[in-house]
Amino acid sequence: QVQVVESGGGSVQAGGSLRLSCTASGTYHSFQHIKWYRQAPGKQRELVATINSDDTTNYAESVKGRFTISRGNAGNTVSLQMNSLKAEDTAVYYCNVGWLTGITGGSSWGQGTQVTVSS
Repeated sequence: QVQVVESGGGSVQAGGSLRLSCTASGTYHSFQHIKWYRQAPGKQRELVATINSDDTTNYAESVKGRFTISRGNAGNTVSLQMNSLKAEDTAVYYCNVGWLTGITGGSSWGQGTQVTVSS
């Protein structure tokens, strides 16, 4: 019912910045939360940042002070601004949307976008 598309990944040198975008479309009434996860090769997927329906945010300790999650004006887009990138930030980044309709709810994932940080 809800499709999620990420964009904005790429390659950057350590210390650089990237901005990821997550856009949701489909049939929904509202979002419970939108989360960014990442998965590095050989590692488990980890939660990076969350923005809740009341616009409160949470971050993994490893990215606090460097990453910022924010909602776009359209309401169906969330960005992840990543500054002071480190080699250990290299991963595929996934957006997860918790959505609600008038009757039910669910969770949808995007296909992921690659972020590569070279040292």
